[in-house]
Amino acid sequence: MKIIAFGGSNSQHSINKRLATYASSLFENAEVEVLDLNDFEMPIFSVDTEKEIGQHELAKAFLAKIESADVLVVSLAENNNNYSTAFKNIFDWSSRINKEVFQKKPMLLMATSPGTRGGASVLEIARNALPRYGAEIKASFSLPAFNANFDLEKNQISNAELDKELRDIIKDCF
Repeated sequence: MKIIAFGGSNSQHSINKRLATYASSLFENAEVEVLDLNDFEMPIFSVDTEKEIGQHELAKAFLAKIESADVLVVSLAENNNNYSTAFKNIFDWSSRINKEVFQKKPMLLMATSPGTRGGASVLEIARNALPRYGAEIKASFSLPAFNANFDLEKNQISNAELDKELRDIIKDCF
């Protein structure tokens, strides 16, 4: 089984990338590739730019990564109660090539934030919107108060109850 995992942020210290990396490590007998959204940095999408340069090669590369996956592990960053600009831009460019961006791949959809809501707003938006773009969301998980519930040295969830919840989701849904 091949897992493509990514955090929906372009921060070099993305807590969502850390969560996606950790969650993907919990799958048994899986080959894991963790994407860095910085590798897919493109101009801000506009129909004018698309008309000028055509389909962006990095959007094609992102779609190829998604195609190569058996399972997607995605942890979305929340900026002002919505997707990060970095994720949204990649999503916009990709959707112009293939509306089914997520290509019917089973997805573990997650979010985390320093706050106690754990990215609840972006999770709600994504649960409603992403299935229209080929996401087969099998489960979702929110990690609230990242700094209190994740051990950066061990790269794992430190809250035993939340860790068990994530492990059970993976065991039961995948």
